[in-house]
Amino acid sequence: MRDFLFTSESVSEGHPDKICDQISDAILDAYLQKDPQSRVACEVLVAEDFACIAGEVTSQAEVDPVSIAKNVIRKIGYVDPELGFSADTVRIEQHIHQQSMDISQGVTLGEGLHKGQGAGDQGMVFGYASDETPEYMPLSISIAHQILQHMSSLRSKGELHGILPDSKSQVTVEYRDGKPFRLDTVVLSTQHEESLSHKNLTELLMEKVLQPLLPANLVKDTSYLINPTGRFVIGGPKGDTGLTGRKIIVDTYGGWGRHGGGAFSGKDPTKVDRSGAYMARYCAKNIVAAGLAKRCELQVAYAIGYPDPVSLHIESFGTETVPLEKIRQRVEDCFRFSSSSISESLGLRDKGRNYNDTAVYGHFGRKGETFTWEKTDRVEQLLS
Repeated sequence: MRDFLFTSESVSEGHPDKICDQISDAILDAYLQKDPQSRVACEVLVAEDFACIAGEVTSQAEVDPVSIAKNVIRKIGYVDPELGFSADTVRIEQHIHQQSMDISQGVTLGEGLHKGQGAGDQGMVFGYASDETPEYMPLSISIAHQILQHMSSLRSKGELHGILPDSKSQVTVEYRDGKPFRLDTVVLSTQHEESLSHKNLTELLMEKVLQPLLPANLVKDTSYLINPTGRFVIGGPKGDTGLTGRKIIVDTYGGWGRHGGGAFSGKDPTKVDRSGAYMARYCAKNIVAAGLAKRCELQVAYAIGYPDPVSLHIESFGTETVPLEKIRQRVEDCFRFSSSSISESLGLRDKGRNYNDTAVYGHFGRKGETFTWEKTDRVEQLLS
């Protein structure tokens, strides 16, 4: 395989788009906690000191989206009105209404044309896994997430004075013969208090965040770009508008593998944009963990109201250790991709499921998380 550079990015919990994702998933969680069969599609927009919540819901539960949104904003750390966006001053409008009956009948068991619990929409989803990290994720997106997670942890402990919630990272990895060789460039931009000079901010982030975190064996003539504009005081929704579902590459594989285009946050398990992508990742990860391929990508396609996928495609980029047709046969024996089967096998409506935990730092490959779609418990079944 040729040598090349590949880049992935991540954004923090204080990024405007991620504020929206977290609010959307917190509202979803509130409905599911009270009524596990709730069907929810929730979108959020933030701009300056304003938020708009909109969506469609079928549920027996009653929740307060405005209070939920303010709690999320407060938890992120937007509590100072001087930042231009804060939990106590934000103006919130909410426009949540009943889900269309035409859609509802297609995902309700016993209703609709096919009588089964159909997919909530048409579309295709992708799952991906690679053996280049212990998490079976591409290295560039893994390190980009880890930088911001570490920074967020330090900020919450009060160890990064002058650093504010809105941050972005970007990692470029040099590959030689298809394998990670070194970190070529690391970009880290963060909102900060005006009193913190660029020089002091750079020294702080290098000492506290990057040097302790980055793998020493990959730091070779690495370039660092810290707040490359020189100033990042105006941030969060004061500096940029945010929308739910606008960071779909950050949420998945950082540009490795393809993407069907559907976002995750604010959607219940009948929405195959989310549940189908989780199942595709689960399958791909187990294939790689079983040693059947070094890299694996699944595409699964659905039709609205129809229970089973209309297509399933497996790609291993020439890294398979057994014929692809055998891998496909084992997948068909071991996994079920209908909306109801996914929800059951991954426990997507189980009590205590917290989708807000997925809303920042990626839905896949997260260290310390116990997401069911990250388990490798189908390895023996695939190999048997």
